[in-house]
Amino acid sequence: MTAATPVSPIPVAPAGLTRRAKKFVEVEGIRVPRQGLGRHRDAWIGHGIPTAEIDRAAAFQDRWGGLALPPAPFYESGPRILDADVPEGSATEGWWIPAGDSRVSMAYGFMIGPGGEFGIHGSRWAPLHASTDGWVESLALATHARRWAKTITRITGKAVDSLDLDGYEPVPEVQGLTDTWWRGKDSLIALYRGEAVGMDAPRCLEAHVYGGLDEWGLHGG
Repeated sequence: MTAATPVSPIPVAPAGLTRRAKKFVEVEGIRVPRQGLGRHRDAWIGHGIPTAEIDRAAAFQDRWGGLALPPAPFYESGPRILDADVPEGSATEGWWIPAGDSRVSMAYGFMIGPGGEFGIHGSRWAPLHASTDGWVESLALATHARRWAKTITRITGKAVDSLDLDGYEPVPEVQGLTDTWWRGKDSLIALYRGEAVGMDAPRCLEAHVYGGLDEWGLHGG
């Protein structure tokens, strides 16, 4: 019997990411063995899961499965390892794909939505980014901003809605939906609204303001 080829712990970033995110994945990430979903296909079809949803789960697994990234600055550090599992839902409400187990016990899970969005599902669905690429881009940008900012200010609750974003532009690569990033002349602002939406808890609003950034700090590739 031929021994299985060992999996290199050094990940190769998938195509389409910014240089900043590509470096983040390949320097900060770790690749671990991922589960193959093909062996579950017949059983899942037998339980009424559409083949298109199984194909979506397999595509996610091919692109992101087995990738462990550093802790996120919010959402209790994010999923431990990106890893697809059996799709959940129905033809009526749509289908969601688990995106990886949480690092701690939580009131919501990380999911891939019906349109490919990356988000959290608690008492309701909160799509954070338009794709998993956007989630990874946001992690890379947070790591970069934290490294180069002269000041980092955390704002919570109702005060988040008082932030003045005049003169700021949205950061497009994070593909923000419920969560967004904003770039100003010398600062970056990350707005985390997912828990407030997903758990109907406005007190969970949070923003991180990274100040004192130069041109490299604002972009970083």
